[in-house]
Amino acid sequence: MSRAVCPGSFDPLHNGHLEVISRAARLFDEVVVAVSTNYAKTYRFDLDQRMAFCAESLAHLPGVSVLPMGGGLLAEFCREQGATAVVKGLRSGLDFDYELPMATMNRHLADIDTVFLPTDTEFAHVSSTLLKEVASLGGDVTPFVPDAVNRHLQKS
Repeated sequence: MSRAVCPGSFDPLHNGHLEVISRAARLFDEVVVAVSTNYAKTYRFDLDQRMAFCAESLAHLPGVSVLPMGGGLLAEFCREQGATAVVKGLRSGLDFDYELPMATMNRHLADIDTVFLPTDTEFAHVSSTLLKEVASLGGDVTPFVPDAVNRHLQKS
């Protein structure tokens, strides 16, 4: 049985994330969506909210589970989960340049391979940071986020 981890802060989860996770679910028997906490970051949504967004939005995908990932190493989390791969979505070459050193380090730390999936061009411009900014200024982000997230972005 193959198991992969899709890590991220998912603050908030958006349709680009969903697209990559759903493709990962076709490639692996099990996918663990690891909702991370980086204590150096300020989050708009707390861990429980981000976990709930992921759980609600991914419930229809068989073999996908959502777990919190503390501030430890991704390689160690993967080892604890019995995962053999990390799945990361790439929007551009800039993402690749950022992700490649981490992928190489994870391979050295825990013999974990990283699978890079290029995002669908429909979502290549979408980032959580951009969506939070647009929503905070009154813009409509409905086409880019699941309903669970959209409801909360409109409230805040």
